Amino acid sequence: MFQFFLCVRCVLCVSAGCLFLLRVGAIEYLWHYALLFGVGIVAGFMNVTAGGGSSLGLPALIFLGLDPSVANGTNRIAIIVQNISAISSFRTSGMRGLRQSLWLSAWAVPGAILGTVVAVQISDTWFQIAVGIVNILTIVTMFLPKSKAPDGTDDDPKRRLLVGITLFFVGIYGGFIQLSVGFLLMATLYRLSRMNLVLVNMHKVTIAMVYNIPSLAIFWWTGNVQFLPGLVLGLGSAVGGWTSAKVQIRKGEGFIKFVLAVALVMISLKLFGVW
Repeated sequence: MFQFFLCVRCVLCVSAGCLFLLRVGAIEYLWHYALLFGVGIVAGFMNVTAGGGSSLGLPALIFLGLDPSVANGTNRIAIIVQNISAISSFRTSGMRGLRQSLWLSAWAVPGAILGTVVAVQISDTWFQIAVGIVNILTIVTMFLPKSKAPDGTDDDPKRRLLVGITLFFVGIYGGFIQLSVGFLLMATLYRLSRMNLVLVNMHKVTIAMVYNIPSLAIFWWTGNVQFLPGLVLGLGSAVGGWTSAKVQIRKGEGFIKFVLAVALVMISLKLFGVW
C-alpha cells in the first residue's frame, strides 16, 4: 500500500513539473527536461549504490547550455533531493543511525564550505588524472580484507578522530567538485569505520545531503545555480536513489561491490582517455 501511494506521489510530482514548464513558457524545451529526468534516474541509482552519478548529471546540465561552474552548483540541488529520497527509503526499510550520520556529517561540512569558497582552479587534464587515480585506489581498498571488528561498533577515539579528519578533507573535495566524492566517502567509511557497505551507503547519503546544503547556498549566492534544471534532475535522481536503497537492502553487500567496481572502472577508463 505504501508503494502504491509513493507511485501516485511521483506521478503527481512529474505532472506538477510539466504544468510548471507550461506556465513559465519552457514547453519547447520539454524534451530536454525529459532527457534530464531520465539521466537523473540513472545518476541517482549510481550515486546511492556506488558513486559517479555526477559524471552523467554534470554533462547533461552542460548539454542544456549551462556553464560548467553553473552546472557544478546546479547539480547540488539534485544531490540534496536525491539523498532526501534515499534516506527516506533506507528508513522505511528499517535502517536507523541518524545520530551517527549527523556526527559524521559535522566533520565534512567545514571542509565542504572551504572547498566551495576557495574553488581552486586546476587544469582539466590534471583534474581528470587525479580523479582516475582516486577511483582505481578505491577499487583496491574495497576488495582488501576487512577487519573482523563488528560493523560500525569501533569506539576507539583515535580511529574516530582519523575518520573525522579524513571526512573533513573529503568535504573539501566534495565542496569543490562533487564528482566521484561518493567513492571517497565509501572508502573512508568502509576502511576506517569498518562498516558493511549497506550501512556505509546509508551514512554516505546523509553526509552528502548535509554538506551540500551550505555548498548550494554559496553557489547560489555567487550566481552559479539554476533551479529549474536542478529540480528536474533532482526528481529523476530521487526516483533512482529510492530504488537503489531498496535494491541494496535486498541484495546486500555483494551487489554493491559489483556495481561499485563496474562504475569505477568505466569512469576511470573514460578519465584516462581509453574510450
